[in-house]
Amino acid sequence: MDADQEKDLQKFLKNVDEISNLIQEMNSDDPVVQQKAVLETEKRLLLMEEDQEEDECRTTLNKTMISPPQTAMKSAEEINSEAFLASVEKDAKERAKRRRENKVLADALKEKGNEAFAEGNYETAILCYTEGLEKLKDMKVLYTNRAQAYMKLEDYEKALVDCEWALKSRECYKKILEINPKLQTQVKDYLNQVDLQEKADLQEKEARELLDSGKNTAVTTKNLLETLSKPDQIPLFYAGGIEILTEMIKECTEQTLFRMHNGFSIISDNKVIRRCFSTAGKDAVEETVCVSVLKLWQAVCSGNEENQHVLVMHHDRARLLAALLSSKVLAIRQQSLALLLQLTQTESGRSLIINHLDLTRLLEALVSFLDFSDKEANTAMGLFTDLALEERFQVWFQANLPGVLPALTGVLKTDPKVSSSSALCQCIAIMGNLSAEPATRRHMAACEEFGDGCLGLLARCEEDVDLFREVIYTLLGLMMNLCLQAPFVSEVWAVEVSRRCLSLLNSQDGGILTRAAGVLSRTLSSSLKIVEEALRAGMVKKMMKFLKTGGETASRYAIKILAICTNSYHEAREEVIRLDKKLSMMMKLLSSEDEVLVGNAALCLGNCMEVPNVASSLLKTDLLQVLLKLAGSDTQKTAVQVNAGIALGKLCTAESRFVAQLRKLHGLEILNSTMKYISDS
Repeated sequence: MDADQEKDLQKFLKNVDEISNLIQEMNSDDPVVQQKAVLETEKRLLLMEEDQEEDECRTTLNKTMISPPQTAMKSAEEINSEAFLASVEKDAKERAKRRRENKVLADALKEKGNEAFAEGNYETAILCYTEGLEKLKDMKVLYTNRAQAYMKLEDYEKALVDCEWALKSRECYKKILEINPKLQTQVKDYLNQVDLQEKADLQEKEARELLDSGKNTAVTTKNLLETLSKPDQIPLFYAGGIEILTEMIKECTEQTLFRMHNGFSIISDNKVIRRCFSTAGKDAVEETVCVSVLKLWQAVCSGNEENQHVLVMHHDRARLLAALLSSKVLAIRQQSLALLLQLTQTESGRSLIINHLDLTRLLEALVSFLDFSDKEANTAMGLFTDLALEERFQVWFQANLPGVLPALTGVLKTDPKVSSSSALCQCIAIMGNLSAEPATRRHMAACEEFGDGCLGLLARCEEDVDLFREVIYTLLGLMMNLCLQAPFVSEVWAVEVSRRCLSLLNSQDGGILTRAAGVLSRTLSSSLKIVEEALRAGMVKKMMKFLKTGGETASRYAIKILAICTNSYHEAREEVIRLDKKLSMMMKLLSSEDEVLVGNAALCLGNCMEVPNVASSLLKTDLLQVLLKLAGSDTQKTAVQVNAGIALGKLCTAESRFVAQLRKLHGLEILNSTMKYISDS
């Protein structure tokens, strides 16, 4: 940035606080404050216009001019304030209209430029962005977009000027955040770009100094790149030179010199090297060339975010990286995976992958590593995990799920005896985490093949529960999420899932037991037939044991299952009474802070009131008072009031002496108030 530009930028930054205050005052509800702010703003704009005429420097503020009245100019004291404000208002409206018109034109040019950029026509994109800036000089996105186009053309000096204008001032962006906190994500991205650009500038300055000083590795790096730029040599010539260059690159200096002397273009634009990469059935020499290039890229990108940026921002190289990960040559796949994993270790690297690589192809390639060795499979899933934690990836995943669902379904068809168990667990865990989002879960649950894949994998793992314990545990987590989506794929699917989980309740593993119960709590109500099977399998006894010995999560699932069973079958109610004669365990649950647990406990208690003599045995307890309090409570979940009200009604119906207690406590009014919830439901 030259001295005039720096001076102009600093002048703008100096006034950021005052300008932002004026913006806030113009948005004030007080018309007096608002009018005063408008007047002060107009004065400032007039002064800025005069400054612009003096030095003709480019600013980020829109040029404006207050039109003077057509009468002869008078001193400020003689001007009628009302007339002046009227003039200001008229002129402001005209300027606002012009600005709106220019904004429409600038937006159209921005979109036209973006289309050209996406097609790789960067020169046209630059022309569009430049024309847009002529319409609206303070439209920052045009500066940043033009900077990216310049970088594509490797015109870094011009890119830097645009980046400085659009992004240089941290203070400016902090002030923007104060005015509009919703822009936090965009501002963070801009500031990250500023940091990276400043870091790259410093690296290049130091690299030039070391090269000028005659440092051996710096000079050798430059000379090797000049040698490799020779065209039409045999493949082994390039492979050998690249391997020597890779050995030379040990520090940031050599990495930076590689970038400064067009190392990426020298390698990726070489016709012989490109032919080696594009050949489907590679011979040993072609394989050697490809592997050597991938190792070189790892060396020059290790810890160097600017080099990562240059590597991935190039469209052809980005496309190549995604393609190589699914190469038929094992060594190429391994080195491609190592390179991408290296990129995901930084936030900027993950953003580059998400924004510039073919993610569908990348995901398909990553899951295919499940059939490789434990080390490679775990590395691939580690990379998948790093990406899946990024919000931008999650947004992309939701939008593109129909296209990637076949690859994920293929994972569920994996043979656990052949695949890496730990990597398979990681992959299923990622699917489980992503399925927590309702839109994603809806797509997965609606896919019959995906649901059948879950069942098939569960069946294969059940052949050796001890060996595949982790896989079963993780898979049950995914299935629990799928079962939140109603309706299920089919009643047949829900019944089969329930049967599998009933079998798993015989496991000695606490984690599997809890998750199997969790799935059952969501599928059991789909069919009376499966409830009957569950009762014959001793479900009530098992769930009562859960309530005695399990934790809060297990108790949540257990009480819901008991509520389903007792709601459908008298035998289940009788067994609950037999195992908890005074219903003390159930009544204890009513004091829990977990509203889901309380609501289901109340429902289960109400069901048990239909067993003869049970209500009478509870006359000396405080059950009525507890239920009455819950029925009249202000809980977040109305199911608590509804189920407590139903239980009260059944309690009083079964034992008339409770009615007198209810009247004494003015409980009929409270009970009547719960009817609105029952009628709504």
